[in-house]
Amino acid sequence: MDFALTQEQRQIRDMVAEFVDDEVVPRAAEIDETDEFPADLIDQMAELGLMGMPIPEEYGGAGLDYHAYPEALAEISRGSGGLGTVVAAHISLACNMVYEFGDESQRERYLTPMAEGSEIGAFALSEPGAGSDVPAMETTAEPVGGDAGGGGEPDHYVVDGGKLWISNGSVADTVVVFAKTDPEADGGGISSFVVRPAEDDGFHVEGTEHKLGDKGCPTAELRFDEMEIPADRRLGEEGAGFVQALKTLNGGRITIAARSIGLAQAALDDALEYAQDREQFDQPISDFQAIQHKLADMDTKIQGARYLMHAAADRKMRGDRYVKEAAQAKLYASEMAREVCNEAIQIHGGYGYTKDFAVERYYRDAKLSEIYEGTSEVLRNTIADQLLD
Repeated sequence: MDFALTQEQRQIRDMVAEFVDDEVVPRAAEIDETDEFPADLIDQMAELGLMGMPIPEEYGGAGLDYHAYPEALAEISRGSGGLGTVVAAHISLACNMVYEFGDESQRERYLTPMAEGSEIGAFALSEPGAGSDVPAMETTAEPVGGDAGGGGEPDHYVVDGGKLWISNGSVADTVVVFAKTDPEADGGGISSFVVRPAEDDGFHVEGTEHKLGDKGCPTAELRFDEMEIPADRRLGEEGAGFVQALKTLNGGRITIAARSIGLAQAALDDALEYAQDREQFDQPISDFQAIQHKLADMDTKIQGARYLMHAAADRKMRGDRYVKEAAQAKLYASEMAREVCNEAIQIHGGYGYTKDFAVERYYRDAKLSEIYEGTSEVLRNTIADQLLD
């Protein structure tokens, strides 16, 4: 398989790289320090068409394929891991849920403004007692009115419960919320809904987390108190939410691999520059074989992760099953990023352990990729299940 980028894909990547170097990199330390959502950068990215990259143009997106989109996301993440998460959660999770499972009117009403970048999306699945174990969720959506009691369509749903670890949750205009509509059904009877925080009474942001890294992307705790949602906000059939979530997270793992690759590339770039500038024993430390081997291993691991990412993307684009490939891409890329960032700190020595250099930030940001959208342990289970199936 040949994963060489086309001229158009390279042009898109280079355009994003230029924007990142000019606008994101100079702001990255400030974003990390203040942990404020960079709304102005989001607006600039919207003008460039980066907030709906793989979404078809008819719904306000750029219509990019899944080779160009992850490459662009890797560049964004190279500048700021938190900004990479903002975009990945917005596009790969929120936008894709509405695009894949919404009807035409839902796409026009909710997807288009998200893909255009005038609105921000979030994906609310996890709960305090239901992270990897999705069917254990306790949030409920009780069907009310209409023919709900007779097995027909209700007028609306009443949602009660809460969600945790929701990226973009405190700034989102549209939140895709998962809740149990039939707790006795197989898979928990989970359905998905479009929630509009500014419109829906009973939607509450309980607060945001103070995290190790991934700053600039607010991670919120949400609460729903007798929140009424019109029935026409349900995405797809009642009870289809669990399968929808798994399919969406599967595609999202490609972009978390991309985020990891971007952070690792930033760490390698900084380590290369430092190793050639820093002198010990009257020579640059890049002359020492021990440092050369570290740099060689770092680059080799990045290229391997990039290959796995594109292999998964290729299968997705061809309509082939890609559960194993997406899991492998995220698993390898996320662990690779932590290892590469660790080596970048080691090459910097004591300076790497200070905030005077960015490599410590890359390390903190990289760790998250091993946890969200499928922990490394869960991904190993997924890969093994696919091998043994």
